[in-house]
Amino acid sequence: MPSVLLSIGSNQGDRLSGLLEVSDKLPVMAGPVTGYSSVFESEPWGFDADTQFLNQVVEVRTRLDPLGLIAVLQEIETGMGRIRQPGGYQSRTIDIDILFYDDRIIDTGNLQIPHPRLHLLRFVLEPLSEFRPAVIHPLMGLSVSQLLKDCEDKGKVRLYTHRSELGKYFRSR
Repeated sequence: MPSVLLSIGSNQGDRLSGLLEVSDKLPVMAGPVTGYSSVFESEPWGFDADTQFLNQVVEVRTRLDPLGLIAVLQEIETGMGRIRQPGGYQSRTIDIDILFYDDRIIDTGNLQIPHPRLHLLRFVLEPLSEFRPAVIHPLMGLSVSQLLKDCEDKGKVRLYTHRSELGKYFRSR
């Protein structure tokens, strides 16, 4: 089954519970979660908001093709209260993006993989680099750790909950 790396973020409601709820829903709806990064807290990117984001990268093994997977991820977002409004970036209960789908390159117009801005976003690269630093971006030919080193985004990103603490959460369920 393909390995998919997802970025999960939230800045509304119980942010950490929202991230963990996604990890509960993924095995049922998309495929088993095979690993995850620590959770990081970051400033909103591209807009102003009063609440910081929590961000995490999760790895899933799925039998779904990319379009089927994005449909499931949007269903999870909607089920968790995400309301999509026109007009750019905004606060949200949950946001799930496909970063990589194995080493495939996909551009359907509605779906681009690898994520077209991942190399610009420190809040994505920090957890991704902690979790899978050696993954090579199939379009850029650079490792995730190199992308983070080269990233010009100066947004503040800090460790919120180490993945060892999250392991306790998952073992207790």
